[in-house]
Amino acid sequence: MPSSSSSAPDKEPAAQQLSALRDRIDRINQQLLELLGERARLAIEIGHLKRANGAEVYQPLREQEIIEGLLRRNPGPLGPDHVRRIFTEIISACRALERALRVAFLGPEYSYTHMAAVNRFGASAEFVPADSIASVFAAIDGGQADLGVVPVENSTEGPVTLTLDLLIDTPLQIVGELMLPVRHALLSLSGERGAIGRIISHQQSLGQCRNYLAANFAGIEQQAVASNSLAAKMAAADPAAAAIASAQAAAPYGLRVVADGIQDVAQNITRFLVIGREAVARSGADKTTLIFAVPEKVGALKEALTIFARNSINLSMIQSRPQRSRLWEYVFIVDLNGHREDQPMRRALAALKRKALFLKVMGSYPEGRPPND
Repeated sequence: MPSSSSSAPDKEPAAQQLSALRDRIDRINQQLLELLGERARLAIEIGHLKRANGAEVYQPLREQEIIEGLLRRNPGPLGPDHVRRIFTEIISACRALERALRVAFLGPEYSYTHMAAVNRFGASAEFVPADSIASVFAAIDGGQADLGVVPVENSTEGPVTLTLDLLIDTPLQIVGELMLPVRHALLSLSGERGAIGRIISHQQSLGQCRNYLAANFAGIEQQAVASNSLAAKMAAADPAAAAIASAQAAAPYGLRVVADGIQDVAQNITRFLVIGREAVARSGADKTTLIFAVPEKVGALKEALTIFARNSINLSMIQSRPQRSRLWEYVFIVDLNGHREDQPMRRALAALKRKALFLKVMGSYPEGRPPND
């Protein structure tokens, strides 16, 4: 039988190698810390210059250029998502040294909109919860927030019409978009299926889990509320209630996961808009959203859409909304590839304005990337 001392020489070189690697990591950590400190000091200087020139703290085009440039030059082994998250937080922390960016979102915390806002602006932003989509718009309009994040479309349930109506009715503009995979969980105080007598969630989330609920909770009352995180908050106060929300919302509200991944479609993605007061410059990969109405005559809509084709502008989405002031008449909302300051878009908008009863550009902004792109 080999003695225990015979294995000691094998362990000793491995321990020495591990110690040497950890020493190298410690030195790299110190170098990173010093470089981050230097970056932060430069950000403070930039902040002074921005204030002196009346420039906005949030520069979406510049931040996008930084992230995209890093992704192009990334040598690995960190993947694109890791690089994006790390540098989003670095940019967020440095931006906060200039001034904390106030971002309104449909809350309370741990809603999908909150998660989307943190993904975009980093944890160092100042997040302002709002109890409705309309309150997000009001917070920006009233100066309580610089920007807002609101849901606009889900890949399963379609458009969030209230967001579209508010964009029509207010002077705020779309300044960005982002897409978030949505994975729903069923949460309750006990975590027991048999204790559930009522299921609470946002109307869109109830629709996204329609088949699951019909198969597993047929006949159980469903209640639609303003947000998924509000549903979690309500479930935390009622042992007979369960909420459909993200699994991440369970611990903060003292809930347990009854079931996870209950959405009917695995690839369930929600598109969010970033809204603000000021227009953003061209990035080179932009989208323009506009709304218009045409006269009630045969071929009027076709004539309007032909304008974009003649100017080689791709139309990526079109939907209609009823005109609330005129029964059975509609306005059309379209997403176009390009920026309002691009020459082809300028020509197209000028031509459309001559044909339309009214036209409003709701924003030109950097096009969002699908998740994991």
